[in-house]
Amino acid sequence: MYATGIGVPEDDVEAVTWYRKAAEQGHAIAQNNLGVAYDEGQGASEDNVEAVKWYRKAAEQGNATAQYHLGEMYYYGEGVSENDIEAAKWYRRAAEQGDTDAQYSLGVMYSEGQGVSENNVEAVKWFRKAAEQGHAESQFELGVMYYYGRDVPHNYVEAAKWYRRAAEQGDTNAQNNLGVMYYYGQGVPENNVESVKWYRKAAEQGDAGAQYNLGEMYYNGEGVPENNIEAYAWVLLAKGRWDEVAYGPMDEEVGELIEALENLLTAEQKAEGQARAAELDRTIPRE
Repeated sequence: MYATGIGVPEDDVEAVTWYRKAAEQGHAIAQNNLGVAYDEGQGASEDNVEAVKWYRKAAEQGNATAQYHLGEMYYYGEGVSENDIEAAKWYRRAAEQGDTDAQYSLGVMYSEGQGVSENNVEAVKWFRKAAEQGHAESQFELGVMYYYGRDVPHNYVEAAKWYRRAAEQGDTNAQNNLGVMYYYGQGVPENNVESVKWYRKAAEQGDAGAQYNLGEMYYNGEGVPENNIEAYAWVLLAKGRWDEVAYGPMDEEVGELIEALENLLTAEQKAEGQARAAELDRTIPRE
């Protein structure tokens, strides 16, 4: 969560003092920012109940950012009882004022039927509103909707367009999916070099699926020169990261490629690949 309207001074305690003075006089932006201070423990002791109190005061005055924050508190059950209906209510109020985070969150709730009836038409509507304002996660979700034809026409060209917009903002899911589309020539010309480029961008930000995909490209020599040591390193990294977050469906596929590579590599090459994987693990962030 973030404060808006006022830059946060270096002295958070002093900032909170002034936010409180203004908040107690009914200043909505100050009320929201005081909520953020309590929410994040910046200049005040972390206290979600106090955060909700100040978010609510600002939200009831129509402050869109506070409405979004209050929706988040209900969604995650922080400072209030978890309540998807209340979350959706506050997301909607903020979304109708153009808050892109709220539009995205409301789209997610419609796509998953949380606090509202499941409705992909509504989900697409809110994802599109945020996506057209440059919201990367909404651009990715809109790409997913076009890729699978969820209450929009199935359209790989549109899917690739929205994935690209999100990918260029650093969204790892979009980068990986754009790589897949280049690999299969879906909505874009088949191009393994481009596929590798996008897999690498996501892999270097910690996306385990992209790390596996990049390893497979090195194994097959597609878009990059064949390199089994590099393939082994990326696939080992992917397996370790995948196991950390308990993504079961990938295990068998990863294990099979690791076994195939270990049958091809000498003991020295395996050791080199393992050292390379350890280096990657130290330098690449976790998602």
